[in-house]
Amino acid sequence: MSHSINFKLIAFVIASSLVVIGSSFMLGGHSGYVEKALGFYSLTDIYSSSNLGLFLGGLFLVTGIALASSTILPSLRRPQFFLLIIVSVIMLLTLFDSSRWIAEHGGFPVIGSGQGIIKYFALLPLAFYLCFSTRIDIRAHALMNYIPVAIVLFWIGGMKFLELEAKAIVPLVETSPFMGWLYTLFSVQQASDLIGIYDLVFAIVLGLGVWFNKRVVILAGLAGTGAVFVMTQTFLFTADGGFSDATVIDGLGLFIIKDLWFICNLFIILEYVKQSDRKVAV
Repeated sequence: MSHSINFKLIAFVIASSLVVIGSSFMLGGHSGYVEKALGFYSLTDIYSSSNLGLFLGGLFLVTGIALASSTILPSLRRPQFFLLIIVSVIMLLTLFDSSRWIAEHGGFPVIGSGQGIIKYFALLPLAFYLCFSTRIDIRAHALMNYIPVAIVLFWIGGMKFLELEAKAIVPLVETSPFMGWLYTLFSVQQASDLIGIYDLVFAIVLGLGVWFNKRVVILAGLAGTGAVFVMTQTFLFTADGGFSDATVIDGLGLFIIKDLWFICNLFIILEYVKQSDRKVAV
């Protein structure tokens, strides 16, 4: 896959996801999610829930449109860069809210609603790639895009060893035609432990491959970590809560659609592999 095709594909995927999320917010969906995020900035004391949804949804929508348009109008790349950074930072700063952590388990780093928030880390290196793809060395892009993948797999993967997380994923795993068999062979906790081990192992494999520039190791890591994020997308269709007639996506859909950003991170690492192969061939 050439750089230009990879660039346009990544821009399209991110833009589409932001438009879907933004539209859902503007239609009144996920009011609790919006209020918790903007409540961190004390905006709930000033504006109604519907107005907050319109504001946050509008920000996501404008960012998505600017991103899609920037593939045709290069002059918009700088504005979409700042918009992506703003969206990410607004959401990531809410991790400082104590409500993101599970107090009965000691708080940080045992993450609760913050599981969906840490996914915004994926947008930061993607913003740099989409605005400065040729100004920054592809290896640097690969390393930057590995970081959010590692964050989410280590953090959420590590949560799989806790009973509360093991029970929380049951509705997803048991309805999956690809993973439901785990509960036939293992207990709920054992199945969750195996998923956590899988996440951690392949996050490490990918990191070692990128750091030491080992093609086979990188490809193994990409296959393993990519399977995680592709699998989560199937939950949209096999588990309840993926889509909504009124607000496009429901709670599960809002959580899962952001995994598309990690697939984009992995595509950039794959581009690094391909460019390294071409240099070796020359």
